[in-house]
Amino acid sequence: MRAVVQRVASASVTVDEQVISKISRGLMVLVGIGTDDTAADIESLSNKILSLRVFSDASDAMWKASVKDIGGEVLCVSQFTLMANTSKGNKPDFHRAMGTEASRQLYSVFLEKMRQLYVPDRIQDGQFGAMMNVSLTNEGPVTFTLDTRKFEYITSASTSSTSIDKVKKPVKPASKAPPISQKSEPIVPSEGP
Repeated sequence: MRAVVQRVASASVTVDEQVISKISRGLMVLVGIGTDDTAADIESLSNKILSLRVFSDASDAMWKASVKDIGGEVLCVSQFTLMANTSKGNKPDFHRAMGTEASRQLYSVFLEKMRQLYVPDRIQDGQFGAMMNVSLTNEGPVTFTLDTRKFEYITSASTSSTSIDKVKKPVKPASKAPPISQKSEPIVPSEGP
């Protein structure tokens, strides 16, 4: 699963010129579901979103508080385009996105998990599969990308080598011969046996 998480002062979703969801201060979350995503991905992503420290605490120290800590709201919108492969050509390829019905069910489970982990009425939703207009005021701006299959923010023991380790170190030049002094005697070839 992938999510784009934005810290917002406010956000709303409009469908057919009707505002169907809106929040004040909190997080706007776009969620993409891949073909191989499972309940484990839901568990990981929902916990990460609700625990991510992107707000200031009471003493105004930045990166100290989560959306739960500040009593904020969360607006989630299903976004299959997050799973697009754009590496070839100019037309996005959506084969990595889960099919509509399976995705609808998994997204529903994701929303339920978010509500179980927090205050249910503080988790809002767009309208799955609809053409939505999403408006938001990004505060900062502060935006994060989360991916349950990449864990860019976690260093594991098996992948402890850093990118610096992977960079080839320059080859040391061969040691230079000591400089010949100008007063050195000429080399005279030795006579044969």
